[in-house]
Amino acid sequence: MCLIVFAWQSHPEYRLVLAANRDEFHSRPTRKLHWWPDQPDTLAGRDLQAGGTWLAANRNGRFATVTNYREGQPRKAGLKSRGDLVTDFVSGDVAQEDYIGGIEGDRFAGFSLLTAAGDELWYVSNRGDGPCRLKQGIYGLSNASLDTPWSKLVRSRDALTALLESGDVNDTALMRIMSDRKTAPVSQVDDEHLPFELARAVTAPFIVAPDYGTRCTTVLTWRNDGKVSMTERRFGPGGEQSGESNFQFTVNGQPGK
Repeated sequence: MCLIVFAWQSHPEYRLVLAANRDEFHSRPTRKLHWWPDQPDTLAGRDLQAGGTWLAANRNGRFATVTNYREGQPRKAGLKSRGDLVTDFVSGDVAQEDYIGGIEGDRFAGFSLLTAAGDELWYVSNRGDGPCRLKQGIYGLSNASLDTPWSKLVRSRDALTALLESGDVNDTALMRIMSDRKTAPVSQVDDEHLPFELARAVTAPFIVAPDYGTRCTTVLTWRNDGKVSMTERRFGPGGEQSGESNFQFTVNGQPGK
């Protein structure tokens, strides 16, 4: 499970405002947000098991993020890592429409992918959605189709909308949106594929469970003048904060730090 809420061209100062929770098994090895030595213009955390990432930005002005698709079936053997979709896009120069149109969806487990470059933001899923170029607006994406009205998605998207209307966009407020640990009432928990306690835990925007949960929250702001800021806050199995990293850079310019 993962959750992303984002505003595209919906604020006078920002091209993209995004907040995301990465949910994963706590045992899966991960490296924190950093500039990749093998792709020095790519800024992302790294999945040390498969080698890719779930969310990345690049000095070339490209951004991408991927979520898996909630399915009650075993994963087929021999599939490519969904994280490759992110890294291949941000480090490349293929036009978005061509890149997305060229994805061989049957080579991956279920995914939803967002890509951004210049004045275009695209969405595609290999479970029947898209590809489509998104219009100006505020959206939410979890482990189903774009804007599937799960309660945690709607609540988080509404909170982002209110923040934008207030005009006070900042990392603290974006982090606060994604820190919501309120689960759905017992009567609304309906997932035959998970044990009940985990099924209820994943109804919250921020998931806390012994073996699986929110590993990090990432907030990104991409200003109209090309300045990008990314902050990643990391968490342990009990939901306690374990670290934080912040980077700034200018598209096609020099990195901030």
